[in-house]
Amino acid sequence: MKLIRRRHFLHLAGGFATAAAASQSGWAQTPGGKPSLKELLRRDLQGQGQKVEETLVTAVTFPPGTISGWHVHPGAQELVFGLEGKLLLELEGETARPLNANESGLIPADVAHTVRNESTEIARILVVYSRSDKTKPIRVDVQKS
Repeated sequence: MKLIRRRHFLHLAGGFATAAAASQSGWAQTPGGKPSLKELLRRDLQGQGQKVEETLVTAVTFPPGTISGWHVHPGAQELVFGLEGKLLLELEGETARPLNANESGLIPADVAHTVRNESTEIARILVVYSRSDKTKPIRVDVQKS
């Protein structure tokens, strides 16, 4: 009986060792190997007392000719990352700057800004809001003087 148990154990151990080796060699043979990481933006929180109660992630599509309108995000810093197309990002008091695919921008909390698509192609962005107070509205429209 001990011999059968020992033999059974050796078969199981051999099976596990073979499976582990096969999975490692499969990973090693994958073209490109391991995924790579590229840091896109690292900045301290701005204008919200270094506090985050909630993080909100959205995807926004801008058809050609669309404009977000001037607005603020009360108590919410906004990170934008271009997924597709070309946009113009303008913060109050600054010159509009392009936001293209694979580019990022940071909009401090409570700073008026607008985003517009002046191209003939669809543009898409990923937006991450770091909110210091989730009871405040996420967006408040403002009049540009």
